[in-house]
Amino acid sequence: MELSTRAIGEVVHPTAAFYCSPPGTKEPPETRSISNRVSQPSWENSLLNPKNRIDSLELPPNPLWRVDGCAGLGTQYYVLPLFLQRIPPMRMDVFVSDLQPSLVREQLELDRAFHTKDAARLSRLAIAKYIVRILQAWTTNDFRDLDSFEEYYKRVPFGSRIVLEDMSLDMRRIRLKVGLNYNLELKLLSPTMLRCLWGAEFPLPEVIDFYEIHVVKVLHDSVCLVRIDGQLYIFKALTSGAKYLYHELKMLCTLEPHANIIARPIHLVTKKCNFGTKRAVAGFTTFYHSKGTLRDVLPLLRAHDQLQRDEQLKWSIQLTRALEDLKSRSGTYYPDLRLDNIVLSESSDIVMVDFEQRGVWCEFAAPEINAIDYVRLIATDENVPLSISDKYREILEALVSDFESLEDQRYTNPEFGFNIPWIALSAVEQEAAEVYMLGRVLWCIFEGVSGPQKAAVWQSYRWEPDIEFPEYRRTPQTMRDLIDRCTRGRRQTLSNVIVRQHSQLLLTSKPASEQTAEDVREAARAFWSAEIEAAEKFLDLRNGERQKGTWNENYYDRPTLNEVLKVLEAFRKEGPPPTGP
Repeated sequence: MELSTRAIGEVVHPTAAFYCSPPGTKEPPETRSISNRVSQPSWENSLLNPKNRIDSLELPPNPLWRVDGCAGLGTQYYVLPLFLQRIPPMRMDVFVSDLQPSLVREQLELDRAFHTKDAARLSRLAIAKYIVRILQAWTTNDFRDLDSFEEYYKRVPFGSRIVLEDMSLDMRRIRLKVGLNYNLELKLLSPTMLRCLWGAEFPLPEVIDFYEIHVVKVLHDSVCLVRIDGQLYIFKALTSGAKYLYHELKMLCTLEPHANIIARPIHLVTKKCNFGTKRAVAGFTTFYHSKGTLRDVLPLLRAHDQLQRDEQLKWSIQLTRALEDLKSRSGTYYPDLRLDNIVLSESSDIVMVDFEQRGVWCEFAAPEINAIDYVRLIATDENVPLSISDKYREILEALVSDFESLEDQRYTNPEFGFNIPWIALSAVEQEAAEVYMLGRVLWCIFEGVSGPQKAAVWQSYRWEPDIEFPEYRRTPQTMRDLIDRCTRGRRQTLSNVIVRQHSQLLLTSKPASEQTAEDVREAARAFWSAEIEAAEKFLDLRNGERQKGTWNENYYDRPTLNEVLKVLEAFRKEGPPPTGP
């Protein structure tokens, strides 16, 4: 089965349990087994036929644009106009639909773009070159000169979109449309409005103007590397909506300082909005840590046989201490624990980043978090039949009575953020869920891999893991025992049934040549039906026990963060294992 945004609802998310093919529809060609698709195509549909090929995918001699990465599962591309002397962080990304005719999909490599995020690999894909050529033509043909484009670029609302409609093999037939994002600027708040919400004495950072920033590179859908007065910083902004940005800003300004937690923001970046005189907060800057994330560092160290036990333990202890400090001194939770959100300082100490408290991808969290998240996804997905979503909305409302207000895109200053599954849990339950995620991260650290899954559906890595959690090869026995205790209650994941092989979703139970896309959907439906049933039983048990006052908040009997820390420190005192005879 090809990877596309449609596959999320049909296979990857728990909504797959309720997927039904529309009545009377024919099976599309890609659902046939591979053995039935290897026959020679007709000349009419052959890629050897010149009419079926894109005229050129070579980059222009002097490209005016650059593609820095991809998000939105192959539908959103970060682009920069290289000809501007100072590039403001407009975040005017390119958006495409991945539901394209097969000839277009194949030649643009949209299935690979679905899981390829980083600039190094993405730049080699056809879609990246295609976008550069289209933007080159747009810039030179639709504007009087490059100066007039710069004037236009700086006038559009922050977060506006370049939309490529009617993707075609003939680039001259493509319609490029600019979606002006006035709605985002409307929802942005001024520093004065934030102080009204947070208090007159709230310690906001130094304010700088949006146009004082020069973008060096877009690193993520919410993060850019920027230069201000010759100094490099990270600029954080969200074009999908400001509520998580403002929540993170508030968190970072009020957290107790810790050596292994990102420091408070340096600048508050404001922009004059297009309507009225409002000068709103578009983002903030933080320190730039050039050594990168543990996701990239660990496999590289392992490949060069430079992964040292003392450094693994140092990182593990620093991470655990930071989590414990967040709980004990700041009284908050951290639901975003993954290698992408752990960077290395210049002294190779870990620094935790990303405090939006948005949470991790479905299935990555602890089973009790997943149980609530499955309910939330089904309750709020517009493609799920109302008779079903209404049932799960009732369950969700019993867990978090004001969940609908938390789903709203406007910032309302909620005390505990917008993460419904975590808000539904008590402080003890939250700590147990953090310990579960910590266990998976410890496994990655001691195995030296970029993630707990071999081929994650939503993202591929430059250095893909060669093993999958909870298999062990390099982890010392003491750490294996600790990780197993931390991850008590773990359940099988979708990857036990369906895997991403290159850019296809395939069953693990039969050869690729003997399966169809419908086989994959059926397997996903059965898997998610069982997981949802288990989630409902768990939530019913929890609700009943809580009503009786007998609920064990550490239901899976995981160690506390403090207990994990003691095991790590004791293991470090033992020193390295003896060598030689």
